[in-house]
Amino acid sequence: MRLRHITGAEQRIAESIHVVSDPETHRGRWPEVYGNGHPIHVEIGMGKGKFLMELARQNPQINYLGVEIYSSVLLKAVQKQEEEQLPNVRFLCVDALRLADILGPGETAKIYLNFSDPWPKDRHAKRRLTSPRFLAVYDRILTPDGTVEFKTDNKELFAYSLESVPAAGWEIIYSTFDLHHSEYAEGNVMTEYEEKFAAEGKPICKLVATRRKIE
Repeated sequence: MRLRHITGAEQRIAESIHVVSDPETHRGRWPEVYGNGHPIHVEIGMGKGKFLMELARQNPQINYLGVEIYSSVLLKAVQKQEEEQLPNVRFLCVDALRLADILGPGETAKIYLNFSDPWPKDRHAKRRLTSPRFLAVYDRILTPDGTVEFKTDNKELFAYSLESVPAAGWEIIYSTFDLHHSEYAEGNVMTEYEEKFAAEGKPICKLVATRRKIE
């Protein structure tokens, strides 16, 4: 499906106080952005922000950073944030491959990947957010015991991830091919896509991974 461009989205985002401009200048100094030293959790490919903002409401002791490369999509989240003014939410309009230039070592405690583009063709595998080159970026910004949480409805992408994550030297803490009917369902916050797929009866896959050795 072709993404509809919203005229003026780039300017609106550039002018928003909720979108961090020149983010590289804050590398290693993100507590100054939020005005506190709380842990930072990052959602990559945050879409319209439903998931991220719900977590922010539930967990005021955590700072949330939403990353979205498409300005017309991010604008929807910015508009929501303009209404709610959640103090622990900020946004970036960047390619996730740049994150290691924006966040310093150990500045991120958790990374969420929700319903990422599956890039189904083999020649596009390096664009998948669970591919080795993206995992290398996460490795550079996470705390030593930091985690990556990945949810998808795409079984092929999930199967790929179950192989690519350990191959990159990570440990999978747990995985399930049917999150909503598993022991891990309690406390699950759903995205817009997740609500849609769940209503259609599609099972949701999830894995959580870390770089630390699991005892």
